[in-house]
Amino acid sequence: MASVTKTALSMPNRIARRRFLTDLGKSAIFAPAIASVLFQNACGGGSSTVTLPPPGNGYTGTDDQLLDDLEQAAFLYYWEQSDPNSGQVKDRALAAGNDTSTLSSIAATGFGLTALCIGDQRAYQPHTAIVTKVQNTLSFLANTMQPVGMNGFFYHFVDMTTGARAPGSEVSSIDTAILLCGVLTCGQYFSDPTIQNLASQIYSNVNFNWMLNGGTLLSMGWTPESGFLAGTWDHYCELMMLYLLAMAAPNPAFAIPPSSWSAWSRPVINYQGLSYISGSDPLFVHQYSHAWFDFRNKKDAYANYFQNSITATEAHRLFCISLTGQFSDYSANLWGITSSDSVNGYVAWGGPSAQGEIIGPVDGSVVPCATAGSLPFDYTDTIQVLRWIRGYYPKAWQRYGYVDAFNPLTGWYDVDVLGIDLGISMLMAENYRTGFVWNTFMTNSQAIAAMQLAGFQAT
Repeated sequence: MASVTKTALSMPNRIARRRFLTDLGKSAIFAPAIASVLFQNACGGGSSTVTLPPPGNGYTGTDDQLLDDLEQAAFLYYWEQSDPNSGQVKDRALAAGNDTSTLSSIAATGFGLTALCIGDQRAYQPHTAIVTKVQNTLSFLANTMQPVGMNGFFYHFVDMTTGARAPGSEVSSIDTAILLCGVLTCGQYFSDPTIQNLASQIYSNVNFNWMLNGGTLLSMGWTPESGFLAGTWDHYCELMMLYLLAMAAPNPAFAIPPSSWSAWSRPVINYQGLSYISGSDPLFVHQYSHAWFDFRNKKDAYANYFQNSITATEAHRLFCISLTGQFSDYSANLWGITSSDSVNGYVAWGGPSAQGEIIGPVDGSVVPCATAGSLPFDYTDTIQVLRWIRGYYPKAWQRYGYVDAFNPLTGWYDVDVLGIDLGISMLMAENYRTGFVWNTFMTNSQAIAAMQLAGFQAT
């Protein structure tokens, strides 16, 4: 694990991983996994200190072989880097394995539960072993972790063995939503009554109306020390899954009104002739809700959000290529920047911003989950990047697949992988290949009702 993430820092100084997106363009303290990193808006040029690869492809296998390798490696992370009794998944771990950290995040567990469904469907482990692991995970969530959260919401970071709140961690609305998506996927996929009942129980216990805090927008979270966090989910980002789950909550007293769907703003970015809904946020915000909810061939009163993510991915690709003069590694073969580790710790970076500029301290690093998470949106361009990395940067592929980030200009390779970044890569690879996650999740009656409440219609 990178030294900056090993530093013992005060949890009260940390804020939720995605909450810092509200502070882009200002000083903020970031904290993915017990680490605090000062955000810097500075951006310097880079020059190559290593030999860049020659033209060509580099990876000799088929696309499907590469994607299956990616999925099997990610599955191995969730299998090995989760507690054997509680099922809670580590927030991050050493890319080479043999990790001894104990910090879990509920978002990583949400991705992990979905990964177990994929792994069962692809027979990565015996069915009975996977069913037992899912049963244990859901039971621990329902009986140990949910009761010590608040109004059904879960603490963002916990001890993977005991489920105890990590000091200073918030009850997180968006991370609870990611967890619920994994829980509900299991409830739809497995025929086991225990799994189905626990999945229903966990979702039914979440009081989304409480998270409105008397307003029209969902809060980012709550702590027992300070109450509700100041930030709200107020503009288009990964928030769609949260609002959809909240509007269709099984307990009507816990649901939020359908008018909430129109309460958050949808700013528009115009870049190189492309126009799409987005804040000045990294690319992952256009991917996360799409991992479970199927927005294909649908639109609400505002947009076709699947097409919006296609356009956002294309804008990001063009943006990275436009930086070639500053960072000579970026090209049509090698691009992709989203929230990830860096040589200086975890950062929110990417682009273009609303002003067409760099977001964060971009330094020439490449983040593989940026392209992997957009496989369904721009397959030809994203698979080329993944092939290029696998073929020409062997150090970027370790036990659990691609490392979280690396910098071809300096020779830096992250020693960690992150559960959420492996997750979005695995789920979107599977969605591109078979649509499995979409097809499974969307059999949930609440998911269908949610999109109806939001006004979605077929295009």
